[in-house]
Amino acid sequence: MNKVLEFKYIDREKSWLAFNARVLQEAGDNSVPLLDRLRFLGIFSNNLDEFFRVRFAAIRRLSLTGISGEKYLGGISAQQLVKDITEIVIQQQSESLRILNIIESELETKNIFIITETDITFEQEIFLKDFFIQKVSPELVTIILNDLAEFPVLKDTSGYLAIKLVMNKNSEVRYAVIEIPKTINRFVVLPSNNEKQYIILLDDVIRHNLSNIFNIFDYKSVSAHMIKITRDAQLDIDSDLSKSMIEKISLSVKDRRIGEPVRFIYDQLIEEDTLQFFLDKMKIVSTDSIIPGGRYHNRRDYMDFPNLGRYDLLYQTNDPLPIPGLSLEGSMLEKISEKDYLLNAPYQSFSYLTKFLREAALDPKVISIKITLYRLAKNSQIISSLINAAKNGKKVTVQIELQARFDEASNISYAEQMQLEGIELIFGIKGLKVHSKICVIERYENDKIKRYGFISTGNFNESTAKVYTDVTLFTSHQQILKDIMRIFEFFDINYRVHRYKHLIVSPHYTRTRFVKLIDREITHALAGRKTHIKLKMNSLSDFAMIDKLYEASRAGVKIQLEVRGICSLIPGIPGMSDNIEAISIVDNYLEHSRIYIFGNAGQTEVYISSADFMTRNLDGRVEVTCPIYDQGIKNELIDNFDIGWKGNVKARFHSYKLDNKYRYRNHNPIFRAQLETYKYYQRKLQVESQIETKV
Repeated sequence: MNKVLEFKYIDREKSWLAFNARVLQEAGDNSVPLLDRLRFLGIFSNNLDEFFRVRFAAIRRLSLTGISGEKYLGGISAQQLVKDITEIVIQQQSESLRILNIIESELETKNIFIITETDITFEQEIFLKDFFIQKVSPELVTIILNDLAEFPVLKDTSGYLAIKLVMNKNSEVRYAVIEIPKTINRFVVLPSNNEKQYIILLDDVIRHNLSNIFNIFDYKSVSAHMIKITRDAQLDIDSDLSKSMIEKISLSVKDRRIGEPVRFIYDQLIEEDTLQFFLDKMKIVSTDSIIPGGRYHNRRDYMDFPNLGRYDLLYQTNDPLPIPGLSLEGSMLEKISEKDYLLNAPYQSFSYLTKFLREAALDPKVISIKITLYRLAKNSQIISSLINAAKNGKKVTVQIELQARFDEASNISYAEQMQLEGIELIFGIKGLKVHSKICVIERYENDKIKRYGFISTGNFNESTAKVYTDVTLFTSHQQILKDIMRIFEFFDINYRVHRYKHLIVSPHYTRTRFVKLIDREITHALAGRKTHIKLKMNSLSDFAMIDKLYEASRAGVKIQLEVRGICSLIPGIPGMSDNIEAISIVDNYLEHSRIYIFGNAGQTEVYISSADFMTRNLDGRVEVTCPIYDQGIKNELIDNFDIGWKGNVKARFHSYKLDNKYRYRNHNPIFRAQLETYKYYQRKLQVESQIETKV
């Protein structure tokens, strides 16, 4: 039997690793500016860290139970999957090191030199001596390990130097560990007297000063090699009813630091006895993922590599554009009362969202604001606006998701700030994360309440809005906003299942509604009517939804999928998915919006959503999918999808081979979808300007 047809699905973990390989492709792409290639290398490493903390940790837990888990893993056992993942990651790590070496060599041709402690000149030595004494030494945590009754807990967010000291007396060996400070930039820019620029990693500054650190010991040799631990990030929530949700999450986040090790990376040049000492003391056994690496780990820090003023080595930045017809200077509510508007960040300015909340905070006619929050910026303007609204006497209700992965501590801090300001907080529903992106305000107009609001595909986060593509609908459609009010009622009284007239809401309706939408396309196709499905999402891994798309394909429905990350569906298989094409776009921005388009025999329906076609989004979270009624916005979203579909520079095919083949360009001109999307919005502004001129 054809190997392809033995399985109907691609394993989601392997598909995710293929996505991260696409990120690594960007780091290795000569057409990408050099400093951006370093950034992609950092993103690749950061992605891998989170993968091991969450997904690999979950598979490992399953494998240790002895349960195969094949039913849930698409036909592969958990034990085999752990082995396969480790092999793939070792290969990817090796490739990332190769790419890093190439980038560093190419940087040298641009007069940027990343040096080690063996390359320091006399002038640099003077600078680094003072830098170490003033900045580094006070931040160092150095622990001598031999005589400790209990081995210290190494944090999985930090990098460490494993130290081996060989003493003069009897050649006694002592081991130590130095935590590389995160309070200091990992990349130390050295003074330069010519056009050449020099950078040294903080790790090497510490290596250079080992004699100063260990000067109280009579040793004959000292060596330092980097190690890194990754721990299981699963949160175990305390069931104690006497504790508040904030207390429970806080305690669980603290416990995460001592989670089980799931990956240990080491410098492959480390001495065997030093490596074994750390493995033994940390109780890391062969069932864990032990991965040999290079001289440096925590390469996620390359996301913050200094630009050195070398903008010639970075992508040209395009300033966010205004939304045609919607000014940041006038009243947004007045405009939204007349028609719907769409924000597509980062092509257009995220400032519209914060302006909406600032206006609501100050408007005397606004009486209440309700909003869901998932991930927030470090210094969130959203939080500032909500606090401002509360101080102005508005009733502010915030559903904040305390279990947003890796943002728990930040969200707890924001929750405590808002509580102090009298904002009513809702901490979600047991067993359900709230992942929806919704806001509704109530305004007193003409002796009655009128509602305004917005629904988004992405987080209300000013920082990520600069690099994540997301769409937000601003609307005063009273029936849609009434549905949002029902969702907030569900947060309060969640044993009552509401009916929604317009919105599609998980966990109760999303799966069944999308199945009905696909079934309708199947009916059209079988009746010989023109029909199609166009879906843009982050991930597609739910087996039942994949089966439904296979069914649609067999019925003759043409299906186009833009899936940035995981795609467990296998496109293009005769008799199963020959009418399905699937691509992934990985470029300067992270594709994050969810846009769902159903041809409906010419009566096209368009939806935006916070939900991917993943089981957790369909059945285990509160998600919101919103229909688009404004014809202009419908056309805009269809155009957005079609522009992405034409991409032939950064688009790769999804396939069972997981080989990330680029889309064929043939003789067609270069069409870089993200750049063309920006041009599309520039043209919309020009058209508006011409109309205004004629008026």
